[in-house]
Amino acid sequence: MTENAASIDAALDEPRLVGETGVAARVAHLAEPVLAQLGFRLVRVKLMQQNGQTLQIMAERPDGTMTIDDCEAASQALSPELDVADVITNEYRLEVSSPGVDRPLVRVSDFARAIGHEARIELTHPLESGRKRFRGLIRGVEGEGRGANLALERTDARSDEEKLVVLPLADLDEGKLMLTEALIRESLRAGKLQQAAEDEEVPGEDEAERPRRGPGRFRGPQKGKAKPLVPAGVQTHFKKGPGPAKPRAPRSQGD
Repeated sequence: MTENAASIDAALDEPRLVGETGVAARVAHLAEPVLAQLGFRLVRVKLMQQNGQTLQIMAERPDGTMTIDDCEAASQALSPELDVADVITNEYRLEVSSPGVDRPLVRVSDFARAIGHEARIELTHPLESGRKRFRGLIRGVEGEGRGANLALERTDARSDEEKLVVLPLADLDEGKLMLTEALIRESLRAGKLQQAAEDEEVPGEDEAERPRRGPGRFRGPQKGKAKPLVPAGVQTHFKKGPGPAKPRAPRSQGD
């Protein structure tokens, strides 16, 4: 295994700091290995009661990106698994999407990539100050996994409160980036750089004909230009339910 492949595997195996409960937890347990086989990792599962039931599954590649094609591939892989498991018995809509620009922060690497940006953090247990909700700029992350600590420069601190706080990520209940102008600019810049890199990549004849390994190796040749990598807003929908009943054939008089 190459160093790059080992790094990707390690990123895929990085555990989340937060988890779901109830039906969403069952879906997450089912979805994680399916997504991992495709080279994605689970961000969040949420079951929403709006316009009927919607099962939202957020996923991403280890670098935090997700293409429209990635969402479609994940949806196609997850749909039959969810149908077989029958976790949700009623009709629902499956929505697979990227985490978005103002994304949930669920892994230590998420916080590390978000250094310098503003986030809203909620802990399961309050600090000695009695506060468990914070908003501020991420200044640094020390440690690994649940033993990591987050340095946050508060933007919601009163004049008599400490601006710089250290939050134990072992107590993370919810973390989310705030949609600021700086975050939007960085997101757009990253998307343009990725698109420029893809435009410059013109595989040679030998490279194009070389058999691929890993997820997607049985997929046919791609037609047209690949859809660009985008860090936010892509999603696909799938309708699942028993469907209309089939009409019964008329019975003959001799039956």
